[in-house]
Amino acid sequence: MSTDRFYFRQLRSGRDFAADNELAEQMANFVYLIGDRETGDAVAVDPAYGVADLLDVLANDEMRLSGVLATHYHPDHVGGSMMGHSIEGIRELLELQGVKIHVQATEAQLIKKVTDVSDTDLIIHSPGDRIMVGEIPIDLIHTPGHTPGSQCFLVEGTLVAGDTLFLEGCGRTDLPGSDPSAMFHSLHHTLSKVPDDTVLFPGHRYSFHSSATMGMTRELNYVFKPSSEQQWLTMFSQ
Repeated sequence: MSTDRFYFRQLRSGRDFAADNELAEQMANFVYLIGDRETGDAVAVDPAYGVADLLDVLANDEMRLSGVLATHYHPDHVGGSMMGHSIEGIRELLELQGVKIHVQATEAQLIKKVTDVSDTDLIIHSPGDRIMVGEIPIDLIHTPGHTPGSQCFLVEGTLVAGDTLFLEGCGRTDLPGSDPSAMFHSLHHTLSKVPDDTVLFPGHRYSFHSSATMGMTRELNYVFKPSSEQQWLTMFSQ
């Protein structure tokens, strides 16, 4: 967005791809394609449901997939079994195109368990790592809370947040592996360093708008109302 070479697509499941998949439409996941127009390289964030459709989008845009970024291990983001449904994801994508999946170290075993990918399919990261797609840098921000290894991606004035932060609310903290205290820290401390003019792109369409600035989100989203961790836990650890 801030440079002509920056390639960015926000695609909603059940509408922009996997259009005939009722679960994809119901879940309203967002998949993001991020790349460098000059080199043609692109990465996919949380490719699930119609993975061949995503490759077609890239091909139509004259881009090629060079990697995958996983925000967290839940099947609606990376594929696997959920609510009696089998969801396409990174395993099926790798069968079509062999690339590496970038994950936080604390999420790696969970992603392997859910998707059946192997160690050799993953690139393991630590908090604060940076990767390059072409000549575009992407910062990997570890934001535990929804899951132990949840991560957000900061690139060219945009924050792709997965299920860590929505325009209205945040990811659930009552699931196996979730942690309300960690979520408080991720939202109120780690993401507090992200400038107000950064545009937030969430993992689901759970609000009327599909994106908003971090400043507007901090002003309106109720998850930022508690002024202390104790107030937060009173609201979100029930």
